Amino acid sequence: MADLRIDLAGIKSPNPFWLASAPPTNTGYQVQRAFEAGWGGAVWKTLGDPIINTSSRFAAVHFNGQRVAGFNNIELITDRPLEVNLKEIYETKKRFPDHAVIASLMVEPKREKWHEIVKRVEAVGVDGLELNFGCPHGMAERGMGAASGQQPDLVQAQTTWVKEVATTPVIVKLTPNITDITVVARHAAKGGADAISLINTINSLAGVDIHSWNTIPHVGGQGAHGGYCGPAVKPIALSMVAECARDRGVGIPISGIGGISTWQDVVEFMLMGATGIQVCTAVMHHGFRIVEEMIDGLNNYLDDKGLASVTELTGKSVPKYSNWGDLDLNYKVVARINEDNCINCNKCHIACEDASHQCIDMLTNADGKAVLQVREEDCVGCNLCSIVCPADGAIDMIALDSGAAPMTWNQRQQVISTLNGSYSEAEVV
Repeated sequence: MADLRIDLAGIKSPNPFWLASAPPTNTGYQVQRAFEAGWGGAVWKTLGDPIINTSSRFAAVHFNGQRVAGFNNIELITDRPLEVNLKEIYETKKRFPDHAVIASLMVEPKREKWHEIVKRVEAVGVDGLELNFGCPHGMAERGMGAASGQQPDLVQAQTTWVKEVATTPVIVKLTPNITDITVVARHAAKGGADAISLINTINSLAGVDIHSWNTIPHVGGQGAHGGYCGPAVKPIALSMVAECARDRGVGIPISGIGGISTWQDVVEFMLMGATGIQVCTAVMHHGFRIVEEMIDGLNNYLDDKGLASVTELTGKSVPKYSNWGDLDLNYKVVARINEDNCINCNKCHIACEDASHQCIDMLTNADGKAVLQVREEDCVGCNLCSIVCPADGAIDMIALDSGAAPMTWNQRQQVISTLNGSYSEAEVV
């Protein structure tokens, strides 16, 4: 069995599974039950001021029979007094000294405010701090959360203020509601952050009730944008983690967040650069005990791969993530249909005819059976047919020798710049 322990910027925990700052980490009762279930760490629901919330505050997006494909909330930070939270943090840390307890913090962008709250939470024994610069609603309208997170200079300044007094590691939680997340990540690093965590929730409106015409959720008939999370946001989160992981200007550990609900998701985030991960929506949907399956699955995976420690996963796929201009334009794959597994639903044919390159023919074989066949010379390898195919093993994407040497767009442009008009751009392949 592999070693699951991690050390994220000096914060140690028995495994990489942390609860994200959210409703599941609102009380000592919840966090202690989570630790008993197997979670290695918890980021306490954001502490700060003022303590105000709405009713109602949650909504979900269900898709094609799947409950909670996405989740939306307009909830703010903790609605419990700071003194109560600090007492329960102290009790929790005392009972679980080897588990990671991190305090999520959000206050006005004032130096003295940050100094005050940092000193108070560190006095009760937290292992680290997470600065919430990501929440997109409510607090942002008062200049906190994403309102701060969307201003790189303000992120850097506030991180610097925290580092002036902090004695524990400081994680900066980033908002995805920004054009280039690496810009803010770099400023957090410049401010002295020991790590970053991402992503926080995405601006969203879960839906509209077509009968009452109210937004979902609504508060007395009025709605507002909220924060979107859950499985639907995972591809966005994974991309942003990868962008920060490969950016040399960032260069600090990453706690990955965003739609993580299985051990496979954990592996993906760690391969793309995360040292550990945080989970919220999956716990709100299924409860604390999902961590048991995640731990077992991760352990089995590491054993199968012959890895002694989960830390060996971190960043292994980052070198495989690059810019479009560095992709080999002469790499070629084509679709190939396996008649033995094809169920002749024709979805691939319809998709190719209507939305791709019209290269799947409907034929009749020697036995008089209808078959589908790809004209490989016309196939561009877009993957659409294999994506819509409902039968496992019916369509494989096969790599073929294109007959041309590997060449990226950037290399192509370099070659063109040396031709001096001898060849046209179209002749360079």
